[in-house]
Amino acid sequence: MATKASRSAARLMMAPAVILLLGWMLVPLIMTLWFSFRNYLPLKGGDLGFAGFDNFIRFVTSTSFWPAIGATMTIVVGALVITIVFGVLLALLLDQPMWGQGIVRILVIAPFFVMPTVSGLVWKNMFLDSVNGLFAQIAKMFGATPVEWIIDQPFPSLILIVSWQWLPFATLILLTAIQSLDSEQLEAAEMDGAPPLKRFWYITIPHLSRAITVVLLIETIFMLSIFAEIKMTTAGAFGTKTLTYLIYQRVLESQNVGLGSAGGVYTIILANIVAIFLMRLVGKNLDA
Repeated sequence: MATKASRSAARLMMAPAVILLLGWMLVPLIMTLWFSFRNYLPLKGGDLGFAGFDNFIRFVTSTSFWPAIGATMTIVVGALVITIVFGVLLALLLDQPMWGQGIVRILVIAPFFVMPTVSGLVWKNMFLDSVNGLFAQIAKMFGATPVEWIIDQPFPSLILIVSWQWLPFATLILLTAIQSLDSEQLEAAEMDGAPPLKRFWYITIPHLSRAITVVLLIETIFMLSIFAEIKMTTAGAFGTKTLTYLIYQRVLESQNVGLGSAGGVYTIILANIVAIFLMRLVGKNLDA
């Protein structure tokens, strides 16, 4: 049993790590809040004084704000649907006995470890390019005209890239959940004459509900800050300017740190609203 002295020693040893972690999180947040209330233009005199809520009003009333929100949600929702649906199917497939099962699982999970910038460049040049890309070559084989994916289909292209990156994560979580499923339930349902589709819908899917909500929570929080894939492919053109890309333009391209910081505060608020909603959803599933 831990004594008072041992608990005090443990707190003392943990203190440096806790202080470092709090500083790593709080310092950028405090600086963002500070700059959001300042009229800070690095190339036009630096700090030009207190701006009040002007930066917040200008950011939310700009013509780019709501289209950026719409672009962000389009990419997030599209990628979530693909990763969850195909994640379930891949997890079911990988759970079946097969030759080289370990190697196949490693290959399926590998894209998750590719950097977003590299992923964006690879997809843009090797798959989506209308001249030398893989999809263009396949179209030519069937006598079809290659599609200018980045120009003509920017949102499907970005959703495909983001889904490819996050599908391994969803598959891994869902595969772990499937492996914890009691096989006796499936065997009993099979003996009762339940067809495979009904066994999947009434036994497997309810069992995966908790894992699906966890995937939904984690992927949504990270996908809300999607940036590198857009920078490497469309550069915000063709209506694909997301909220984080809009902030990037305000800070680095327009050199308006105050306006970009106000956008950062809006992003934090949006992420917290989504996180609270999803956490309640996860909590209900875990209590069920």
